[in-house]
Amino acid sequence: MSNAGLSPIDYSVVGVFFAVMVGVGVYFSRRRQDAGMFFGSDKSVPWWLSGISFYMNSFSALAFVMYSALAYKYGWVPVTVSWLSVPAVLLGARFLAVRWRRAAKGSPIDFIATRYTPAMCKTLAWLGLPMQLIDNALKLLAIGTVVGVGMGFPLVWAISISGVIIVLYTFLGGLRATLVCDFIQFFVILAVVFTLPFLCLERVGGFAAFVDKAPDGFFAFTADKYDWPYMIVFFLMVGSTLSTNWSLVQRYYSTKSDGDAKKMAYLVSALLFAGPPLFFFPAMAARIFLPELAESDMNGVYAILCREILPVGMMGLVIAAMFSATMSSLAGNFNAAASVLVNEIYGRFVRRDSPRKRMVAARAATVFVGLAVIALTFVMQYAQGADDLFNLTNKAFSVFLAPVSIPMLAGVFSSRLSKRAGLCGLVGGMMFGLAMFAAGAWWPVLREMKPCYLATAAATTVSLVLGSIIFRDSPSERKEVEDFVSRLDA
Repeated sequence: MSNAGLSPIDYSVVGVFFAVMVGVGVYFSRRRQDAGMFFGSDKSVPWWLSGISFYMNSFSALAFVMYSALAYKYGWVPVTVSWLSVPAVLLGARFLAVRWRRAAKGSPIDFIATRYTPAMCKTLAWLGLPMQLIDNALKLLAIGTVVGVGMGFPLVWAISISGVIIVLYTFLGGLRATLVCDFIQFFVILAVVFTLPFLCLERVGGFAAFVDKAPDGFFAFTADKYDWPYMIVFFLMVGSTLSTNWSLVQRYYSTKSDGDAKKMAYLVSALLFAGPPLFFFPAMAARIFLPELAESDMNGVYAILCREILPVGMMGLVIAAMFSATMSSLAGNFNAAASVLVNEIYGRFVRRDSPRKRMVAARAATVFVGLAVIALTFVMQYAQGADDLFNLTNKAFSVFLAPVSIPMLAGVFSSRLSKRAGLCGLVGGMMFGLAMFAAGAWWPVLREMKPCYLATAAATTVSLVLGSIIFRDSPSERKEVEDFVSRLDA
């Protein structure tokens, strides 16, 4: 698509949106901050602000691309998939919210050094950072592709400007600027989410006409390969992600009290329940008034229907909303990754530290993470292309998710695992997963999501148990573990 459909008003709307984001960063840069405030370890964030930020961090522009394609093709299926997040967050509210707030101090993984060993914490930091960078680059590439190719906004500028703006306001204002920008971006998305369904409903002739014209099985909870076994495995994966993602753990531990951490999770679960039907209805309605889209065009259905029905100026708001969906997630990840760099890597190599030096390190780490993500995004775009790399990397993530998340979760619940068991679970699970992924060159089924995730989860669990049996704690280490878990339970 050419950019002929974008008017000066559309570009102005996007320009104002970016200006507001930078303005928030400048405002918070003028307020006195230390590294604790910069990363949220001062535990002073209101629950409602942290909750909206958690919600904004839980999805990206992929919701406008992948899930909208599923909604066009299958109907209600992406709503079912999205609703799997609701029980995951409710379980997090019941069992994890208080534990994360009490366990984490300066970074999402600093408790690992106490619960397990400093070596486990360092290993997790060194392994986790590249995965965070790759994940963020994929999200930035996704927004660049959908806005650049689908809507006519220049692709290189879409990636560069959004990446630089995120780095700028996160660099200037830290977590506080990120939270406030998430809050603003939330309402930008709401403006689109509440407007577009009504325009689509008018196009199809009303809700009754939509139901009458919908294809058979359009409102079924499952379809094709997205059956209930798939949903169960996906629930385990999304539950692991929502429970252990660095930026989301940061939202738990930055709240003012244990009760606020729980209230934040309940707010998130309500938003995750209400959002998907509104998000995906336009793509479902497009099946009625744009019935002949080819399979290859379905990923662009959201952009196509927006170009079809939106008035001048509204397209700029949609582009701003898509930027919002990804920028909020990336900004949270930039800040969380920078906190790990400063607290778990910089802090362990620098003996003589001061509040001023730590603050400089915090901002430098933010710039490093942001520029690395932007550079990696362009490498992905020019070297291998978005689609192949996206599919390959998503399969690779199923190798690493269980070995990272299971030891983290087990460590805050059980005192029976020894201190060295965590590293055994992390390394054992990853080695088994990588071996399975390599064997997938001959047996492709081994690289599919369900067998890959379930097998690495089982291997990680077995490695944790064997590690506890082989590497037993000394009496002093056992007491340290029991005191740590007791503090979380108290």
